[in-house]
Amino acid sequence: MLGKEDFQLIQSRLRRGVYQVDIAAELGVDPKTVRRAIQRGGAPSGERRKRGSKLDPFKDRVDELLKDDVWNAVVILREIQALGYAGKETILRDYIKPKRELRKSRRTVRFETGPGEQMQSDWGEHWTEIGGEEAKVYFCTNTLGFSRRFHVWAGPSLDAEHTYESVICALEYFQGTPSEVLFDNQGPIVLEHRPPDRARFHPRAADVAEHYGFTLKACRPYRARTKGKTERMVGYVKQHFFVRYRSFESWAHLQQQLELWLKEEADQRVHGTVKEVVAERFERERDALRPLPPSRWDTSYLETRQVSFDAYVDVRGNRYAVPGELCGEAVTVRIGLDGLLRIFHREQLVIDYRLRSGSGQTIAAAGVHKSLWDAVGGEPVQQRPLAVYEEVAAWNSTAC
Repeated sequence: MLGKEDFQLIQSRLRRGVYQVDIAAELGVDPKTVRRAIQRGGAPSGERRKRGSKLDPFKDRVDELLKDDVWNAVVILREIQALGYAGKETILRDYIKPKRELRKSRRTVRFETGPGEQMQSDWGEHWTEIGGEEAKVYFCTNTLGFSRRFHVWAGPSLDAEHTYESVICALEYFQGTPSEVLFDNQGPIVLEHRPPDRARFHPRAADVAEHYGFTLKACRPYRARTKGKTERMVGYVKQHFFVRYRSFESWAHLQQQLELWLKEEADQRVHGTVKEVVAERFERERDALRPLPPSRWDTSYLETRQVSFDAYVDVRGNRYAVPGELCGEAVTVRIGLDGLLRIFHREQLVIDYRLRSGSGQTIAAAGVHKSLWDAVGGEPVQQRPLAVYEEVAAWNSTAC
């Protein structure tokens, strides 16, 4: 490469009328190099022109994800690959690395538990598309403290019934029960905190704990990081699952996708803290979990109704028929989260229906009111021919 002194020599020789080929021979370079220097009007600057990166067209999208607190390079890579990015992951990581200083610090003291000791439970929420419509999804993550294996259950509400269902589904997913479950201070679990550090739990939550054999434990107020493992999982679900999957055919389809994603991706990840594959570490925790009880705790909505004298009960705006002998009696109504309506009398199942949407409907199963017809005295119901009504209608029209 020519330097400044070489270019000064070229200018000096040119002024003396020396041919370019002779100047090139004196400098020991190709004549083209001398010609380019003359055309450029100086020696090369020494700075190479920066080449464009395959990531350049996608940097705006990467910055948007970082702004939304999505920092996982794998998730971002999948997102921009869907937009046409054909570069390598290392280019993306090199771009993200210097920006990590902008991320808010989440330093805290980590508390570790032994195998089977604790499960942490927490809720998150996310807007997505279900059945072609925008819907707000509430999802509960339940994380085993030792192995970091977790389960996710999603639903349209985070009320008591959905909270208990999410915990039970997690225990069934792990096929066992830990010694204690740590909850946040949501109403279906914690009624109040008492000094110095005691909580009063909801009676139904205590029933669930007794049925499955675990101890209820609540976070200290205003100290949500007590359950940092599962709070981290809430972010993991948002940044991995809901970034990858954007729409679902139904609530059942959403849960199916979650279960598949848990087995194929979440369970197979190498956890950054314990440095082990989660599914493999869980094998060392499995035997420390207590066995599940023989029966499942019923998480359905529980209500009491009075049967009307025409043998119907009102449930959420619609009327459902019950056997006639229950007229005037009090019955127990259970509405499952799967939409199954069951009606009990004195703890015995009387009849069940599929819960109807809307209101103002009257629903009756075949033969359910047979006892009412029999009570007429065995006499057949008198039937009047339609011709009578036709004659009346004709007389009315003539009179008018």
